Amino acid sequence: MTRRTFSVTTGRRWGDTVRRRDFLAAAAGVVAVGVNPGGALAATKQKPGASGLPDLDLGDFPVVARVRARRALEHLKVLSDRIGPRIGGTESEHRARDYLVKVLRELRYEVTTQPFTVPDKFLGEITARGGKRWQSGASRFGALGVTVRAPFVDLGDGSQLPDDLTGKIALFVNSPAGSVPTLQAVERGAVAVLLGRASVPPATKSPAFSPVLTQTVAVPVLGVAQVHVERLRAQGPGELTVATTHHPNLTSYNVIADRRATFPGPDNGVVMVSAHYDSVPGSPGANDDGSGTVLCLELARVLRYLPTHKALRFALWGSEEQGLLGSRYHVAQLTPPDIARIAGVFQNDMVATSHDPATAYWLLSLNGADNATTREVAAAAKRLGYDPRVHGPVARGSSDHVPFHEKGIAAANFSWRGEEGPHLLEPIYHTPEDTIADNISLERLQVSLELIGSAAYRLACTR
Repeated sequence: MTRRTFSVTTGRRWGDTVRRRDFLAAAAGVVAVGVNPGGALAATKQKPGASGLPDLDLGDFPVVARVRARRALEHLKVLSDRIGPRIGGTESEHRARDYLVKVLRELRYEVTTQPFTVPDKFLGEITARGGKRWQSGASRFGALGVTVRAPFVDLGDGSQLPDDLTGKIALFVNSPAGSVPTLQAVERGAVAVLLGRASVPPATKSPAFSPVLTQTVAVPVLGVAQVHVERLRAQGPGELTVATTHHPNLTSYNVIADRRATFPGPDNGVVMVSAHYDSVPGSPGANDDGSGTVLCLELARVLRYLPTHKALRFALWGSEEQGLLGSRYHVAQLTPPDIARIAGVFQNDMVATSHDPATAYWLLSLNGADNATTREVAAAAKRLGYDPRVHGPVARGSSDHVPFHEKGIAAANFSWRGEEGPHLLEPIYHTPEDTIADNISLERLQVSLELIGSAAYRLACTR
């Protein structure tokens, strides 16, 4: 039997994927989820950033007419503003996990958490003038579990040190001799050491880090983000409080939310929409990857009652920033039948930056080849009028689509980056300035929601 369904606006076929009776059922589903006439009319208008009027299929309407970046932003305020840095395996990531579980269960998904062990963390905290607190990395070669309050002294690159640093917190930036100035500062009485890095390359700001020393010292040693070095220098001499913490025996979690297919019949597989919800030390992770996380939450809301032939699965990964640990653990638990069921994985990593040069929406598969996910997103871009903004697919790893690709599953990462290539990230990537105020575009988040939502729903409707 010929499978056909038609565009509401043009009468063309919808990919020859849905039977006529399924078309009618889908139409009923659209009505059931409450796409009001005003929303449907708005969906047919040209969108900001689009090249022309959309040419929507029936299946696009309940997505495009209902996804709202501002709804997603409310979740992002919790993750980025209220919780802040979400370090894999620590209490901060667990707070985010609990929030995600709560939201997805309220949306009536079957939610499970998947625990896995992760390496110890070494974190620092700096309390500056006015009680401002900044998270940093800490060196495992320095004193841990201690708090020190003392005046700080800016020692530049450490090439010339005073003879006496007794009772001082020493600040070095871009020390050319590795840990030598740190060791010398401790020998001369410093009670703590702060290490910073300037921009490398110049367009990119440096994040917090955990310093590596050639030998153990008896004072705390912290790796400070560039923006915090700049703020310390701007405020001038004064006292600081620095503290270090060792977090051992850590467990991180994936959050998995499932919804069964609604059409009767044999199992037709599952479509996955995913993101990682952890962040690097010191960063509130608004764009990386709070944006992908809240995209998943908003699409879970919009897609929850829509009719599909395939099941829907939203996967939020823990500890991606430590080497894709959550997604790798998840894929390692899949059986061959589990792997065969997955029709596609839409991984969303950094989908809302406001950085002006990041105007290209990239389709990133591990080998640069087209697959079910990149094809569906490219097709959605054409229907919605966003195709001039979409680039690729091109080869790119470094996100949670990688372990799925390695198992032969159609998977890709989707992200806003520079026009010249996906290596062009915003300068405040991985830094404390990755905040809602400094690095989130609601317009780009809306485009991401519409593209991934329309593409994932269309794939979920195929047999």
